[in-house]
Amino acid sequence: MLVLTGAGEAAFCAGFDLKYAHATDVHITRRAGADRYGPMGITRITDVPKPTIAAINGYCVAGGLELACWCDVRICDVAAQFGVLNRRWGVPLVDGGTQRLPRLVGLGNALYLIETGVLIGAQRALQMGLVQEVVPKGQAVARALEVAQHMTTYPQISLRNDRLAALWGLALPLPDGLALEARLHQESLRAEEMRQGLRHYVARQRPQPLRPAPLPWEAP
Repeated sequence: MLVLTGAGEAAFCAGFDLKYAHATDVHITRRAGADRYGPMGITRITDVPKPTIAAINGYCVAGGLELACWCDVRICDVAAQFGVLNRRWGVPLVDGGTQRLPRLVGLGNALYLIETGVLIGAQRALQMGLVQEVVPKGQAVARALEVAQHMTTYPQISLRNDRLAALWGLALPLPDGLALEARLHQESLRAEEMRQGLRHYVARQRPQPLRPAPLPWEAP
Protein backbone atom coordinates (compact mmCIF):
# COMPACT_ATOMS: atom_id res chain seq x y z
CA MET A 1 0.00 0.00 0.00
CA LEU A 2 1.12 3.55 -0.64
CA VAL A 3 0.09 6.55 1.48
CA LEU A 4 0.81 9.99 0.01
CA THR A 5 0.73 13.05 2.25
CA GLY A 6 2.27 16.47 2.74
CA ALA A 7 4.71 17.72 5.35
CA GLY A 8 3.15 19.56 8.28
CA GLU A 9 -0.45 20.59 8.82
CA ALA A 10 -0.75 23.67 6.60
CA ALA A 11 -1.14 21.87 3.29
CA PHE A 12 -1.22 18.53 1.55
CA CYS A 13 0.12 20.32 -1.53
CA ALA A 14 -0.62 23.71 -3.08
CA GLY A 15 0.89 22.87 -6.45
CA PHE A 16 3.64 24.60 -8.37
CA ASP A 17 5.32 27.59 -6.74
CA LEU A 18 3.91 30.43 -8.83
CA LYS A 19 6.78 32.73 -7.87
CA TYR A 20 8.55 31.02 -10.77
CA ALA A 21 5.61 31.23 -13.16
CA HIS A 22 7.41 33.73 -15.37
CA ALA A 23 9.33 30.70 -16.67
CA THR A 24 6.42 28.26 -16.60
CA ASP A 25 7.33 26.59 -19.86
CA VAL A 26 10.78 25.77 -18.49
CA HIS A 27 9.87 24.86 -14.93
CA ILE A 28 6.69 22.88 -15.55
CA THR A 29 6.25 21.35 -18.97
CA ARG A 30 9.93 21.11 -19.83
CA ARG A 31 11.17 19.77 -16.53
CA ALA A 32 13.27 16.66 -17.09
CA GLY A 33 10.95 13.66 -17.21
CA ALA A 34 7.75 15.74 -17.28
CA ASP A 35 6.53 14.05 -20.45
CA ARG A 36 6.82 10.64 -18.80
CA TYR A 37 6.00 11.29 -15.16
CA GLY A 38 4.06 14.58 -15.20
CA PRO A 39 5.01 18.10 -14.14
CA MET A 40 4.43 17.27 -10.45
CA GLY A 41 6.50 14.13 -10.74
CA ILE A 42 4.12 11.16 -10.61
CA THR A 43 0.78 12.08 -12.15
CA ARG A 44 1.37 10.36 -15.50
CA ILE A 45 2.38 7.09 -13.89
CA THR A 46 -0.55 4.74 -14.48
CA ASP A 47 0.96 1.34 -13.74
CA VAL A 48 1.30 1.47 -9.94
CA PRO A 49 0.51 -2.12 -8.85
CA LYS A 50 -0.79 -1.33 -5.37
CA PRO A 51 -3.62 0.67 -3.78
CA THR A 52 -2.82 4.31 -3.08
CA ILE A 53 -4.30 6.60 -0.43
CA ALA A 54 -3.98 10.37 -0.15
CA ALA A 55 -3.91 11.62 3.46
CA ILE A 56 -4.94 15.25 3.10
CA ASN A 57 -4.45 18.02 5.64
CA GLY A 58 -4.98 21.71 5.00
CA TYR A 59 -4.83 23.06 1.46
CA CYS A 60 -5.17 20.61 -1.42
CA VAL A 61 -5.34 22.94 -4.39
CA ALA A 62 -4.15 23.38 -7.96
CA GLY A 63 -1.47 20.79 -8.71
CA GLY A 64 -1.94 19.39 -5.22
CA LEU A 65 -5.55 18.56 -6.06
CA GLU A 66 -4.29 16.80 -9.17
CA LEU A 67 -1.88 14.75 -7.03
CA ALA A 68 -4.72 13.76 -4.71
CA CYS A 69 -6.84 12.70 -7.68
CA TRP A 70 -3.98 10.42 -8.76
CA CYS A 71 -4.60 8.30 -5.67
CA ASP A 72 -7.27 5.60 -5.39
CA VAL A 73 -8.72 6.89 -2.11
CA ARG A 74 -8.66 10.30 -0.42
CA ILE A 75 -8.95 10.75 3.35
CA CYS A 76 -8.89 14.32 4.63
CA ASP A 77 -9.12 16.08 7.94
CA VAL A 78 -11.97 18.42 8.73
CA ALA A 79 -9.82 21.50 8.05
CA ALA A 80 -8.89 20.47 4.50
CA GLN A 81 -9.74 22.76 1.60
CA PHE A 82 -9.87 21.98 -2.09
CA GLY A 83 -9.92 24.03 -5.26
CA VAL A 84 -8.53 24.82 -8.67
CA LEU A 85 -7.09 28.08 -7.38
CA ASN A 86 -4.68 28.30 -10.30
CA ARG A 87 -7.72 29.40 -12.32
CA ARG A 88 -7.16 32.93 -10.99
CA TRP A 89 -3.77 33.21 -12.67
CA GLY A 90 -4.48 31.52 -15.99
CA VAL A 91 -2.37 28.50 -15.07
CA PRO A 92 -3.95 25.32 -16.53
CA LEU A 93 -4.34 21.85 -15.10
CA VAL A 94 -1.49 19.88 -16.66
CA ASP A 95 -1.12 17.04 -14.15
CA GLY A 96 -4.17 15.03 -15.12
CA GLY A 97 -6.79 17.15 -13.38
CA THR A 98 -9.01 17.51 -16.44
CA GLN A 99 -9.04 13.73 -16.85
CA ARG A 100 -9.17 12.36 -13.31
CA LEU A 101 -11.40 14.92 -11.59
CA PRO A 102 -14.46 14.27 -13.83
CA ARG A 103 -13.98 10.53 -13.32
CA LEU A 104 -14.13 11.02 -9.57
CA VAL A 105 -16.87 13.60 -9.05
CA GLY A 106 -18.79 13.62 -12.34
CA LEU A 107 -18.57 16.16 -15.13
CA GLY A 108 -20.87 18.76 -13.56
CA ASN A 109 -18.98 18.92 -10.26
CA ALA A 110 -15.63 18.83 -12.05
CA LEU A 111 -16.54 21.72 -14.34
CA TYR A 112 -17.89 23.65 -11.35
CA LEU A 113 -14.50 23.35 -9.65
CA ILE A 114 -12.44 23.87 -12.81
CA GLU A 115 -14.34 26.83 -14.23
CA THR A 116 -15.19 28.79 -11.07
CA GLY A 117 -11.99 28.29 -9.09
CA VAL A 118 -14.17 27.90 -6.00
CA LEU A 119 -12.54 26.87 -2.71
CA ILE A 120 -14.53 24.16 -0.93
CA GLY A 121 -14.21 22.55 2.48
CA ALA A 122 -14.09 18.93 3.58
CA GLN A 123 -17.84 18.49 3.99
CA ARG A 124 -18.58 19.70 0.44
CA ALA A 125 -15.74 17.54 -0.90
CA LEU A 126 -17.29 14.51 0.80
CA GLN A 127 -20.70 15.31 -0.67
CA MET A 128 -19.16 15.47 -4.15
CA GLY A 129 -17.35 12.17 -3.74
CA LEU A 130 -13.98 13.87 -4.00
CA VAL A 131 -12.96 12.39 -0.63
CA GLN A 132 -14.11 9.14 0.93
CA GLU A 133 -13.60 9.92 4.62
CA VAL A 134 -13.29 13.04 6.77
CA VAL A 135 -11.58 12.80 10.16
CA PRO A 136 -10.79 15.28 12.95
CA LYS A 137 -8.04 17.81 12.36
CA GLY A 138 -4.59 16.30 12.25
CA GLN A 139 -5.77 12.69 12.01
CA ALA A 140 -5.74 12.12 8.25
CA VAL A 141 -2.37 10.34 8.16
CA ALA A 142 -3.20 8.11 11.12
CA ARG A 143 -6.51 7.10 9.55
CA ALA A 144 -4.92 6.52 6.13
CA LEU A 145 -2.31 4.25 7.71
CA GLU A 146 -5.05 2.42 9.61
CA VAL A 147 -6.98 1.82 6.37
CA ALA A 148 -3.82 0.76 4.56
CA GLN A 149 -2.93 -1.66 7.34
CA HIS A 150 -6.39 -3.19 7.21
CA MET A 151 -6.09 -3.63 3.45
CA THR A 152 -2.84 -5.55 3.90
CA THR A 153 -4.76 -8.21 5.84
CA TYR A 154 -6.78 -9.12 2.75
CA PRO A 155 -5.69 -11.67 0.15
CA GLN A 156 -3.78 -9.45 -2.26
CA ILE A 157 -4.16 -11.08 -5.68
CA SER A 158 -7.91 -10.60 -5.96
CA LEU A 159 -7.73 -7.14 -4.36
CA ARG A 160 -5.14 -5.90 -6.83
CA ASN A 161 -6.86 -7.49 -9.82
CA ASP A 162 -10.20 -5.96 -8.77
CA ARG A 163 -8.40 -2.62 -8.58
CA LEU A 164 -6.91 -3.01 -12.05
CA ALA A 165 -10.21 -4.13 -13.55
CA ALA A 166 -11.93 -1.02 -12.15
CA LEU A 167 -9.19 1.39 -13.25
CA TRP A 168 -8.53 -0.06 -16.69
CA GLY A 169 -12.14 -0.86 -17.45
CA LEU A 170 -13.40 2.65 -16.80
CA ALA A 171 -12.55 3.83 -20.32
CA LEU A 172 -13.81 0.65 -22.05
CA PRO A 173 -17.24 -0.22 -23.41
CA LEU A 174 -19.07 -2.49 -20.97
CA PRO A 175 -18.57 -5.73 -22.94
CA ASP A 176 -14.82 -5.06 -23.15
CA GLY A 177 -14.69 -4.18 -19.47
CA LEU A 178 -16.43 -7.43 -18.56
CA ALA A 179 -13.95 -9.35 -20.70
CA LEU A 180 -11.08 -7.56 -18.97
CA GLU A 181 -12.48 -8.49 -15.56
CA ALA A 182 -12.79 -12.14 -16.55
CA ARG A 183 -9.27 -12.21 -17.96
CA LEU A 184 -7.66 -10.61 -14.92
CA HIS A 185 -9.47 -12.89 -12.51
CA GLN A 186 -8.30 -16.10 -14.11
CA GLU A 187 -5.28 -15.58 -11.85
CA SER A 188 -7.42 -14.70 -8.84
CA LEU A 189 -9.56 -17.82 -9.11
CA ARG A 190 -6.50 -20.07 -9.29
CA ALA A 191 -4.78 -18.48 -6.31
CA GLU A 192 -4.09 -20.53 -3.20
CA GLU A 193 -4.95 -17.48 -1.08
CA MET A 194 -8.57 -17.66 -2.26
CA ARG A 195 -8.82 -21.34 -1.39
CA GLN A 196 -7.32 -20.58 2.00
CA GLY A 197 -9.77 -17.74 2.49
CA LEU A 198 -12.71 -20.01 1.72
CA ARG A 199 -11.39 -22.56 4.22
CA HIS A 200 -11.34 -19.80 6.83
CA TYR A 201 -14.91 -18.88 5.94
CA VAL A 202 -16.13 -22.45 6.38
CA ALA A 203 -14.28 -22.63 9.72
CA ARG A 204 -16.05 -19.40 10.74
CA GLN A 205 -12.74 -17.54 10.98
CA ARG A 206 -14.21 -14.32 9.64
CA PRO A 207 -12.30 -11.05 10.15
CA GLN A 208 -14.27 -7.95 10.96
CA PRO A 209 -14.84 -5.61 8.00
CA LEU A 210 -13.36 -2.14 7.96
CA ARG A 211 -15.74 0.46 9.37
CA PRO A 212 -15.75 4.02 8.02
CA ALA A 213 -14.46 6.71 10.32
CA PRO A 214 -17.26 8.66 12.07
CA LEU A 215 -17.77 12.09 10.60
CA PRO A 216 -16.43 14.82 12.90
CA TRP A 217 -19.60 16.88 12.74
CA GLU A 218 -21.74 13.85 13.63
CA ALA A 219 -19.60 12.61 16.53
CA PRO A 220 -21.40 12.55 19.93
